[in-house]
Amino acid sequence: MAAPARFSDLPDYAFPRLRKLLDPHAPGGEPIAMSIGEPTHPMPPFVGEVIAANLGGFSSYPPNEGTPELLSAISGWLGRRYDVEVGTERLLALNGTREGLYNVAMALCPEAKQGQRPVVLIPNPFYQVYMVAALSVGAEPVFVPATQATGHLPDYEALPEEILDRTAMAYICSPANPQGAVADRDYWSRLLRLAERHDFLVLADECYSEVYRDAPPEGVLTVARDLGIDAERVVTFHSLSKRSNLAGLRSGFAAGGPQAIARMRQLRSYAGAPLPLPLQRVAERAWSDEGHVAASRALYQDKYRIADEVLGDVPGYAPPQAGFFLWLPVEDGEAAALKLWQAAGVRVLPGAYLAKDAGQGNPGQGYIRVALVAGANDVRRGLGLIRDVLYT
Repeated sequence: MAAPARFSDLPDYAFPRLRKLLDPHAPGGEPIAMSIGEPTHPMPPFVGEVIAANLGGFSSYPPNEGTPELLSAISGWLGRRYDVEVGTERLLALNGTREGLYNVAMALCPEAKQGQRPVVLIPNPFYQVYMVAALSVGAEPVFVPATQATGHLPDYEALPEEILDRTAMAYICSPANPQGAVADRDYWSRLLRLAERHDFLVLADECYSEVYRDAPPEGVLTVARDLGIDAERVVTFHSLSKRSNLAGLRSGFAAGGPQAIARMRQLRSYAGAPLPLPLQRVAERAWSDEGHVAASRALYQDKYRIADEVLGDVPGYAPPQAGFFLWLPVEDGEAAALKLWQAAGVRVLPGAYLAKDAGQGNPGQGYIRVALVAGANDVRRGLGLIRDVLYT
């Protein structure tokens, strides 16, 4: 039986590719994991207590769209964080935001636009689920460079009118993974106005919003509210993975217009995997508590300072505004990653594994992504080894 052609040319996912590159070789020192964006800061202290108190919930099917209490906690957080009123009918709890970032295309992307194959705009580099979501619905993924020249955010306004007129959806990640750039109010405003003119949805991946250097990043819902943009124009996604160091909880949410969320809920009732009830109770508590978030953010801010100190004189080093990755320039990302592993045991991700050659070269080819997720001492040691091996 033939495999579906739409997935026939997918490359290996980034981390299996990395294992193929590095694992045949012995590390040149005590290994330091700086490739995967898996937080290692302490998770909130109440997690075990909440699970234990709700252990019986594992015997019940959980609410598909999220418990009323969880949706209320998320609504309250959005109000405190972004000064927006988002009713619970505009929210959908997710089993990790990757689920939502995929299923939003399944639920909302039309089969055609203006009688033609629809386009889904994707920043390049990008989170790989954006591409697979577009392919799954038969849309044409259009990869738009997000490079130093564009402030590491995609310049969708520069696209030809023919592409914009066929655009059904545009993914945008802010704070950006991997570059750490942040969409400011002007960027969001221009993107939202562009979406209005050409009638497409803005899909805002804001999962790194609570890890930042100085000021909290502007949120798309705030800007949309202030501009009077129709709530159906935007779907935004948030997660507890980075905010609360709960990657294994697999808990996030989507927020959008009531019609969009209703369609996503309907699809999820057929094809989704809701979060077990005890874990939804943990998520309720996590969205209602900011103390653990501030403590974790302070640890990342210390690591920003370490990175600036160790790498500040490296040509091309750009201090990230937010998130917990460094996007470091090298001659060739794969060669640099292999050299670091063999010489020092430092494990980083070649930038090309997060991007695609869409006819203008791979914009990640000359970078490595370095995750600042380890403790401060290991981060300092790892960054020192990166400096010594690659830049001296």
